[in-house]
Amino acid sequence: MLQQTVLRLMGITECERPILICNESHRFIVAEQLRQIDIKAEAIILESVGRNTAPAIAISALAAMQHGKDPLLLVLAADHVIANTGAFHTAVATARRAAETGALVTFGIVPSHAETGYGYIEQGSHSDWRTGGDLPPGVHPVARFVEKPNLSTAQSYVESGRYLWNSGMFLFRASALIAELEQLAPQILSACRSSLATAKADLDFLRLDSEAFASCPEDSIDYAVMEKTDKAVVVPLDAGWSDVGSWNALWEVSEKNPDGNVIKGDVLVVDSQDNYLHSANGRLIAAVGISDLVVVDTEDAVMVAHKGQVQQVKKIVDQLKADGRKEAAQHRVVYRPWGCYDSIDNGARYQVKRITVKPGAKLSVQMHHHRAEHWVVVSGTAKVLNGDKEVLLTENQSIYIPVGVVHALENPGKIPLELIEVQSGAYLGEDDIVRFEDKYGRI
Repeated sequence: MLQQTVLRLMGITECERPILICNESHRFIVAEQLRQIDIKAEAIILESVGRNTAPAIAISALAAMQHGKDPLLLVLAADHVIANTGAFHTAVATARRAAETGALVTFGIVPSHAETGYGYIEQGSHSDWRTGGDLPPGVHPVARFVEKPNLSTAQSYVESGRYLWNSGMFLFRASALIAELEQLAPQILSACRSSLATAKADLDFLRLDSEAFASCPEDSIDYAVMEKTDKAVVVPLDAGWSDVGSWNALWEVSEKNPDGNVIKGDVLVVDSQDNYLHSANGRLIAAVGISDLVVVDTEDAVMVAHKGQVQQVKKIVDQLKADGRKEAAQHRVVYRPWGCYDSIDNGARYQVKRITVKPGAKLSVQMHHHRAEHWVVVSGTAKVLNGDKEVLLTENQSIYIPVGVVHALENPGKIPLELIEVQSGAYLGEDDIVRFEDKYGRI
């Protein structure tokens, strides 16, 4: 969905390279997603902790204004579906005309039904606009933002024709947002300035100062700015939008079979209706006589939930954390600057990984005190340093790395290198790595 969000920008006039904000633990996934679609970011900015949307957008605006620039910022979440890209581009063009006058534009979704899961925006009349000159056609003052309503209230909103769903998408000039933050949320702006001023480059990423950013108040851009400013306007958007913030929402926007089932991966279905069934790891899911369920099988875990209760998965996450289980913090597939590895099996004194190394990438020159390693090349070409020897390995060839021997792995080829690594030893933790040389600065 991140890739779809970025590709959706193609065709927007004078759209520059994107700035992405993400948690530091997601940095390699984000970079790999962009690499796959051949997009280079203007910046990938890393948060050490989440502080909601107001600080994230403030950081983006400050970063965009560096070097004397003052661009318009189109702020998008990575988990939205927009079916009609042309209608989205038209709405952006309309919003741009308002943003160029100093307005803070939000996009309001024309509601297709009474929805209790979204906040709403009430459109005001043009006679209510007291800031600046006349608004362009298709742009309305914001009368008010309202929280997620109950069903009867939502129905009255839809029937009135004055209310739109709050999409959480925005367009404004960077300096216009900063000016409002100065007045309405100065503590957020101060902390963001401090964290950006002492940020450090790390490969293709920019790490915010963790201490300064952690001191930033946590707030959404709606609460911090949009509900308080007199410069808020809204552009209606009717483009097949969905905020895919839940599995039920994903079921709603996905292609279904005649029985209403969404099927992803290796799935067999008998006498089952209106389910979301996703095998993400190639293992067979067999569904018999079930309805309205979400079943997702990944490398990490299997989740089974009723569509109406799927938001309760947060309680499972809380329980995993309380029990100190590794599933709360670790994934089986781990991304690194050189590629990724998948821990496919482990037991007493052994661990098996599937390792993928990107073309031209190299793991650090390293050694281990407690484990030996055996590498078998599945595809591609491996350049291996093993002690004082350097060898090239191709498909079906292998090499043994004894305990305590300095070694390195590199992909000199043009296609990804895939190999199986079998570790054996008394201790197999990731902290048993002594690095001597690393092109990614991890020494």
